[in-house]
Amino acid sequence: MPRRFNHMELTLPKGALEKARGEIATFYGDLFGWDAIDVPILKQTGLLLRSDAETSQFILLTEQRAHMSSPGFDHLGLLCDSRAEVDALLARAKDWQRRDARVEIKEYEDLVTGAVTTHAFYVRFLLPIWFDVQVIEYAEGAGPERRWSYGSANA
Repeated sequence: MPRRFNHMELTLPKGALEKARGEIATFYGDLFGWDAIDVPILKQTGLLLRSDAETSQFILLTEQRAHMSSPGFDHLGLLCDSRAEVDALLARAKDWQRRDARVEIKEYEDLVTGAVTTHAFYVRFLLPIWFDVQVIEYAEGAGPERRWSYGSANA
């Protein structure tokens, strides 16, 4: 049975979430369309960044004394449907960066591996990991078969 991403918890230093809660919610809400929901957890109020209500995919932010540190290229990949979608998100991230220098962006040349091209950029704002925003393009006839799977609405 295929597995799906459900959630990721990111821990921030004590006080960091409370200081930047609104900014985090606004940035990731505007850039990716994520909902930001305050949730009581671990004797604090965490911030849940939810991609959409139907898939239950979310990132939970909490504060901890021993928190996550990611000085390298640790990232979570976000797969887009088209090159145009990646480019639109990059343009929006750059607009944010012009207004707030804390928005970090890494742009990459397309990665071409045989019949596969990955078009991507990285973005990070006030969180300890990067988000790798990408589309994977396949040469004609080289891509995996795409098919929809429908389940019962009552399942």
